[in-house]
Amino acid sequence: MKFIKWIRLAPDIIIGRKIGKLRIFPITTKIVLIYILFILLSNFSSHYISLMLYRGEMVKLTRQLLARDLKDIYNYANTQHEIFSVRNNLEESRRLISERAVLDFKHRMSLLLGVERSGDINIMSSLTGITGRFTDSGTLATITENLDKGETEGFISFFLQGKKYFGVYKFNKNWNLFFIRAEEFTEFNEDSNRIFKKISIVIVAITLACAVAGIFIIDYLLRFIRHITNSIMRMIRKNSIELIDMKGSQADDVTFMGMAFNALSDTINTMISIFQKFTNRDIVLKAYAEKKVKLEGSKRELTCLFSDIKSFTNMTEVLGTDIINLLNLHYTRVIKIILQHDGIIGSIIGDALLVVYGVIGDEPEKRKSYNAVLTGYRIHEVTAEIRSEMMAIKEKILSERGSFTPQEERVFKAVLIEVGVGIDGGDVFYGNIGSYERMTNTVIGDTVNSSSRMEGLNRIYKAPIICSEYIRDDITMSVPGHGLEFLELDMVKVKGKEEGKRVFWPVLTSEINPQMRKDMKIYSAALKLYYKGDWKEAHKLFSSCSLPPAEVFVHRTKEKKSPKNWNGIWTMDSK
Repeated sequence: MKFIKWIRLAPDIIIGRKIGKLRIFPITTKIVLIYILFILLSNFSSHYISLMLYRGEMVKLTRQLLARDLKDIYNYANTQHEIFSVRNNLEESRRLISERAVLDFKHRMSLLLGVERSGDINIMSSLTGITGRFTDSGTLATITENLDKGETEGFISFFLQGKKYFGVYKFNKNWNLFFIRAEEFTEFNEDSNRIFKKISIVIVAITLACAVAGIFIIDYLLRFIRHITNSIMRMIRKNSIELIDMKGSQADDVTFMGMAFNALSDTINTMISIFQKFTNRDIVLKAYAEKKVKLEGSKRELTCLFSDIKSFTNMTEVLGTDIINLLNLHYTRVIKIILQHDGIIGSIIGDALLVVYGVIGDEPEKRKSYNAVLTGYRIHEVTAEIRSEMMAIKEKILSERGSFTPQEERVFKAVLIEVGVGIDGGDVFYGNIGSYERMTNTVIGDTVNSSSRMEGLNRIYKAPIICSEYIRDDITMSVPGHGLEFLELDMVKVKGKEEGKRVFWPVLTSEINPQMRKDMKIYSAALKLYYKGDWKEAHKLFSSCSLPPAEVFVHRTKEKKSPKNWNGIWTMDSK
């Protein structure tokens, strides 16, 4: 099975994988190719050197054989000269000498020449039919000079009709000729060249076979390099840093490299984890993609949720430093919900929490306001759960002790957290501000202030969530089947603003029972009368409505008469 697996992986192992337009060439193949180069160079060099030495020895041996052949021809030529002296038949003697020489030839290009001092070839014995003059004047001059010095024989190399020859010569006084017995270099080297080619083919074949085997052997030995590389490439595709599984690795440098990467990965993950705890997810993702965090921002249409803990000043006075533990308990659960609904933390200031929607998530532009409203209701559920847990603790203590001290009663009331939620949306500045030494992610704009004012209205209208007309329109147009009904609460002008603004209570349709449906209709009808200035009739309807927001209107319209120049807008004197 491993062999079949290797066969399937052979292309990747040998030539590597292609990632985009770039091929990742395996280090095992590089190592083997380098070794192939050196092995071939070493083998060919040593074989070539051996060949040259072999040829040198063969030339020496051949010269000795040629000298022996020349000696026989020389003696035979002297005999023929004696016969020539008797018969006086020059051509017959030349023919016989030539035919005798051929008997010693072992190659097609073998030669026997009888060369005059002038260069004319007097006797020619060759299987190729070479004729003409001895054209290598340099060699002829050398052997002639040697003869003048008394040297009648020796070894020579010469060119004849474009071919190089080597051989021996001996001057014959009877014939007054230089007898030359020679072999052509190329023909002489044919056998050794043929052997060299065959051996070279064998060397290449064996080297290639060993190279393929070497690739798989080295790849097995260095298999964890491929494992490390594949793991890193997977991390790049996922934009994540993970630990590499080094199970089964050997104690070598590759394993040490993997362990070093895991140590680095663990450090980076720790830093990212810390970074994520202090920075919003969108900033973390962008910083990871761009490899840096920039001071930049842009104008964007977002939704802001503002949550505040009621009676926080009293809670701080009663609980002291223990307020931190209570806040952490509250925020641990609340922030988890916020992140689940694609919200990002704009800021946490004591009991106040600013959340921004529309930056991340699935279709953030369309679902930003809807996610904010759902988050608001889940925040109320979380605080209700905390209150329920505190009540269970109180009941347990009372069952054991029977009563609370006054101080304990104050503490118990202080830990019963209640929150208000305000939501508004619109154009804001969202981005990083500060300096490259210290920066923070923030959201700035009138929408932020407006969401804070919306939350402040909770104390007046006693609705769990109050939102603006923008939120109602955004959800109605962008989220079909949203499951919400928007009860208009009032038209108010908050402190610091010049214009009135309609505010709404986004009611979950699933929470509306028949009585609440009836009260909502009464409230809406009363509010229309209130806007028109018919406070007397509005007072009657508000008095018959059991919704919490109706209480403020019952108190407000008890005069039964609207103020002078009434325009339906109630001005708030406080935040």
